[in-house]
Amino acid sequence: MSRFFGQIRQAGYVVPDIEAAMDYWSRVLGVGPFFYNPKVPIKNYRYKGESYEPHNSVALANSGPLQVELIQCRNDVPSMYRDFTQAGHTGLQHVAYWTDTYDEDLERLTKQGFKSVMSGEVGDKGRFVYFDTHYHPGTVIELSEVAGPKGEMFRMIREAAETWDGKDPVRPFPDLSKL
Repeated sequence: MSRFFGQIRQAGYVVPDIEAAMDYWSRVLGVGPFFYNPKVPIKNYRYKGESYEPHNSVALANSGPLQVELIQCRNDVPSMYRDFTQAGHTGLQHVAYWTDTYDEDLERLTKQGFKSVMSGEVGDKGRFVYFDTHYHPGTVIELSEVAGPKGEMFRMIREAAETWDGKDPVRPFPDLSKL
């Protein structure tokens, strides 16, 4: 538990081959099932103040209360993920703290000196921001809004992991518009 942010709820790994990573995590580590989206629809994406259109593949699974996120960049759009791989890194890139009071938490962290580097939205009430906290690999901090459909999807993923029997290790992302 962080006395500043609460519980770390997600560990985000940037990987060169998401299919191989899902196979490893599910078959070797027994973590799953993974919910996979080959092209996450990110709205209002910004990196260092500029707008871009990223193409990232993402897979999500839980190990207890901790969500494992696997990320593969599919284009060369500027991002903290690209910065991480261009620096020669692979693996843990960020830890995420979840909130249902996004605006208040963002304001509090900004006042404490945290600077936004990358941000966007996934679905309704699914805003996220990554702060300039990269002092060594894996220390980037993400604040992720988990109210509404995104929060419901994360709940469904956690519950699927609780009863997973090892079958169907990779599944499609739930449709956020139907949650």
